[in-house]
Amino acid sequence: MRILALESSGLVASVAVVDGALDGKDAQTIAEYTVNYKKTHSQTLLPMLDEVVKMTELSLDSIDAIAVAAGPGSFTGLRIGSATAKGLGLALDKPLIPVPTLEGLAYNLCGTDGIVCPIMDARRSQVYTGIYRFEDGIHLTVLEDQMAVGIEELGERLKKYGEQVTFLGDGVPVFREVLEERLMKGCRISFAPANMNRQRAASVGALALLYYQQGKSETAAEHKPDYLRMSQAERERKERMERDSVSM
Repeated sequence: MRILALESSGLVASVAVVDGALDGKDAQTIAEYTVNYKKTHSQTLLPMLDEVVKMTELSLDSIDAIAVAAGPGSFTGLRIGSATAKGLGLALDKPLIPVPTLEGLAYNLCGTDGIVCPIMDARRSQVYTGIYRFEDGIHLTVLEDQMAVGIEELGERLKKYGEQVTFLGDGVPVFREVLEERLMKGCRISFAPANMNRQRAASVGALALLYYQQGKSETAAEHKPDYLRMSQAERERKERMERDSVSM
């Protein structure tokens, strides 16, 4: 099975082509183009896709499905990735495989012992996160589903497991010091190396192979990003409406 994977949920934009059997054991990355630079995903994602297609002499008709990092993450980035995946899916008549952002990020560390905990900076002292473990070296087990929580609460949740924890994601530079010196002090923790600590479309594609086998696909028309929480504009609108209702 051949999958085109898109990842634009965070600071990184990434496109990959992944090929393999549905059990994921012999999956290989045919191509991956990843950029972590000061440009918007609207400027980078389609040109990256075009370059991957040219370099691999890929006919888009030959892909079997389109995998997309489905959220949470940057609201703008998710919309760009979703719109691109939906457009391709509709044009090519291909199914979409939505991969939860934190699960795709955790899959960077496939085979890691102990707990894998991706953290994305969600502002307001919160992180987008989930708590995961790998079984049989390849199967991702969700211990706690992706969520938006305060970093203090996350520390308390992790300490209950009493296991080695490996952190990764753009939240690491923001919260590493507080994790090491206070929240996880005395616990066994480590941090992913630089080449594995950000979103990668290849991981989204590899995980999508397993999810497609499990029936976790949808039509392009059905797909919607999972924002997990309201945007700042939506929160401010809700607060105004609540204040207005109280004053009436």
